[in-house]
Formats: sequence, C-alpha cells, structure tokens
Amino acid sequence: MTFPTESVTLSVEQIKALNEKLSRMRHDVNGTLTPIILAVELLRLKPEDSERRLNMIAEQSQKIGPAITQFSVELESALHITRP
Repeated sequence: MTFPTESVTLSVEQIKALNEKLSRMRHDVNGTLTPIILAVELLRLKPEDSERRLNMIAEQSQKIGPAITQFSVELESALHITRP
C-alpha cells in the first residue's frame, strides 16, 4: 500500500459523501448481522432446525465482506492511497 507523501485535502462535499457511505455501510452491516443474531437465538430454542439456520447464517455473513471492501476502496481513492 502506498500512502501520499503530501497532505491530502478533502472538500466538504467529499467528506459528506464519505460520511454518507460509511453510514450506509454501517446500516448494511447491521442489517446483515440482525438475521444472524436471530438465527443463533432460534438455534438455542430449536436445535432441530440447525441445518436451515446455519445455511441462512452462512448466506448472510457473505454479504458483510463486500460492503466493507467497497467502502475501503472508496476511502482509499479519496485519500489517494494506492495498492501495488
């Protein structure tokens, strides 16, 4: 990863846009975690449904990584951070 050698200046609009993207990512991650937490609680109450619940947990957890990756790409771009 290569960082800028000089100060990076962001406009108010760029800061607002990054904040909105961060807020959206938090919302998306929380929205993805909620069904996982619910499924775990239901597993405790009804272990006989474990296969179906575990499949749902696996599907939900795969959504978190891309949301974080997308925000990271946008943040790195705004801060002029490059990857080799």
